[in-house]
Amino acid sequence: MADIIPPSPSEEAYAVDEDQGDVFTVGDPFALFAEWLALAVKKEPNDANAMALATVDETGMPDVRMVLLKDIDATGLTFYTNTESAKGRELAANPKAAVVFHWKSIRRQVRFRGPVEPVTAAEADAYFASRARGARIGAHASDQSRPLESRFALEKAVAKKTAQFGLGDIPRPAHWSGYRIKPVQIEFWVNRPFRLHERLQYNREKAGAPWRKQNLYP
Repeated sequence: MADIIPPSPSEEAYAVDEDQGDVFTVGDPFALFAEWLALAVKKEPNDANAMALATVDETGMPDVRMVLLKDIDATGLTFYTNTESAKGRELAANPKAAVVFHWKSIRRQVRFRGPVEPVTAAEADAYFASRARGARIGAHASDQSRPLESRFALEKAVAKKTAQFGLGDIPRPAHWSGYRIKPVQIEFWVNRPFRLHERLQYNREKAGAPWRKQNLYP
């Protein structure tokens, strides 16, 4: 299968690499991330808010999957899921996580690391109510991360919940909520020719503490 892996870029390929100029235009890391995300939303084909979420299980084995960022402010990054899923169980045992956004269209990425806390019930209710009806039914029907005997079994569960709720309201399931990552480290990366990439890292002791920043070798 090695023949399907692209080779290392040639001198000519590096020579035409786009010079992005100065991209670290804002001092506050959350404001800088917002600026980069806004650009990615315009450039990425889809899901510019997709992030790879890394957690660890009870043995310390790492686990990673894609989730969608649904809110960000000075306190942290918020995403929603089934709390009985693999990620939910892992966060209950070890409430720390790392995420990375990688935007191929603008050749940039941002990494966050920090402790995780549940969102409030009011926040979870408000976001759940904003979801499409089919997605709300799916949250009730899916035993996320559990073994599935067949696709038909899932479709049957969805049909059962659809009939149960009819045209009425669909409340948020008790096992469905959100998490907020409160970063203590944020790192910005931008592609530069010849793998001489640029990295800017922000660190702080805890959420709310002042940030320290440093440049890193690529």
